[in-house]
Amino acid sequence: MTQMALVIDLNVCVGCHACVTSCKEWNTSGEAGSLTDIRPYDDDPSGTFFNRVQTYEAGVFPMTDTIHFPKSCLHCEDPPCVPVCPTGASFKRKSDGIVLVDYDKCIGCKYCAWACPYGARELDEGRKEMTKCTLCADRINNEALPERDRKPACVLACPTSARLFGDIHDPQSEVSQAIRERGGYQLMPEWDTKPANHYLPRVTTEAACGCGGGGCGSAGGARDASLEAQFERGEIDLAALAAHR
Repeated sequence: MTQMALVIDLNVCVGCHACVTSCKEWNTSGEAGSLTDIRPYDDDPSGTFFNRVQTYEAGVFPMTDTIHFPKSCLHCEDPPCVPVCPTGASFKRKSDGIVLVDYDKCIGCKYCAWACPYGARELDEGRKEMTKCTLCADRINNEALPERDRKPACVLACPTSARLFGDIHDPQSEVSQAIRERGGYQLMPEWDTKPANHYLPRVTTEAACGCGGGGCGSAGGARDASLEAQFERGEIDLAALAAHR
């Protein structure tokens, strides 16, 4: 069975939000649109986004990390949002495994948002309908587009190629190879939802704190506060941070 998904390389994501803006533009003008923006230029803006990039600071100065963590619907292979929908608006497409919403059936009850452990569902305040990433389903199958453009808008817009797209069930696909070779992992697998989207971990390097010395007083430039070391010591839980809005 085909399962289309994103694989996101956290090692090269620079938090530029190109994926966020391209996603918003394409989906507002596509089958999902229009996506509501409320008070966009006031002190308390609110809007509907299928993709967001959350940024965290980890470590203790001067040994710190800035972590950019893109997050959207993970298109779970066993999506808890589908069976709780009382109208059948949420469904998993059999042809490619993409989880979608039939807006004609959605009543905005938020059951799917409560069921999703990743906070990936959003209520469009203007339309009163639940929305989410579609992996640009109206784009990837559009034969009117050149084949090279039949990818999610966020993938095409990423300036660092941090986002890959393909069939994770195909062992020869680019995404499957990246997962195998780079140790790709799922977000919060303990929920047993089998997220299709995967993340490629950051690679630890010697710290460059900005002083030009590479180690800033640490013997041999070793990094005591590396991200991986913090994970092992239980000082930071990136998955929990990413799931929290």
